[in-house]
Amino acid sequence: MVYPLIPMYLTAVLGATPTLVGIIEGIAESIASLLKVFGGYISDRYHKKKPIAFIGYAAGIVYKIALIFAGSWFGILAARVIDRFGKGIRTAPRDVMVSECANKNNMGKTFGIHKMLDMAGSAAGILLAYILFVNLGSDSYKTVFILSIIPLILALAMFLFIKENKEHRSIPKRESFWKNIGQLDHQLKLYLIVAFLFTLGNSSNTFLLLRAGNVGFSSTNVILLYFIYNITASILAIPFGKWSDKIGRKRVLVIGYSVFAVVYLLFAFAISKVMIVAAFLIYGFYTAIISGAEKAFIAEVAPNYLKGTTLGLHTTLVGIALLPASMIAGLLWDGIGSYAPFAFGAILAFAAAIILQFGLHYRAALDE
Repeated sequence: MVYPLIPMYLTAVLGATPTLVGIIEGIAESIASLLKVFGGYISDRYHKKKPIAFIGYAAGIVYKIALIFAGSWFGILAARVIDRFGKGIRTAPRDVMVSECANKNNMGKTFGIHKMLDMAGSAAGILLAYILFVNLGSDSYKTVFILSIIPLILALAMFLFIKENKEHRSIPKRESFWKNIGQLDHQLKLYLIVAFLFTLGNSSNTFLLLRAGNVGFSSTNVILLYFIYNITASILAIPFGKWSDKIGRKRVLVIGYSVFAVVYLLFAFAISKVMIVAAFLIYGFYTAIISGAEKAFIAEVAPNYLKGTTLGLHTTLVGIALLPASMIAGLLWDGIGSYAPFAFGAILAFAAAIILQFGLHYRAALDE
């Protein structure tokens, strides 16, 4: 309900520029993302996934309250940091719990189910926000912020029904964090580097929403565009997750990065609303393609006793890259034009796809 409103709230109500929006999103993502790897490391070390995930989701209540009382861009920045802090804490232990529900034959499908439910919830929230805006007017931001607390409380209550797999995963030796990272497979390290490179061109989704407004969509209609993206990704997440189980993670990841490049080229050179709608639709395809394959690949290749740490390391690297990515996007937008950050992102996405195609060789390891 909240995310697609943030860039419009910053620019239309608080008067922020695209550069400032990029800085806010980049700082929030990067500062909090430093916690993601340690969230996974702690869950591996102490075998406590459910409590850590609960704390991460509970931080969302503090985030919503901070949004309600924010009176400047700095207040929004503080709120976004709190939100990303919660995401950083919960992501790795949650992903480990998801992976423990799967076997090697349906890992992609299992993560696809998670992504489907995640995007379906986002789509439902966006639709609720749109209905509120239509009926209450475009100045009802804080009303939406308040009402968005309700589903979060319901989600936290559902933790009572979650059963954590408490099977003890023995660690050969209590090595230091960095020594454990050094033991990771070389192909996995390559993928982490490629993911970092790709993310440098994958700026915050707030720029997609700003680009839609730049082409002529109203604030209310921008919400519907984000709904199209979320519902598309939700519908396709499970089929594409199963697809990665059948044809291999590498092929799906290469296809996903290539689709992303096409999407960003559409955003870069869109001259009509139809092209923007198509871009959001195909962006949903990209998210569905990449989400299941990416996490399934990491969960399969990472050592069992470092699974949470590795999943957290991936999200940390991605989050760190979002700071320069969002700042670069804002500077390119203000300095060259609204098309520039998307052209830059498309180039890096194609480069990432090429590196994966010719540099990643892991199928034999997964088949063992």
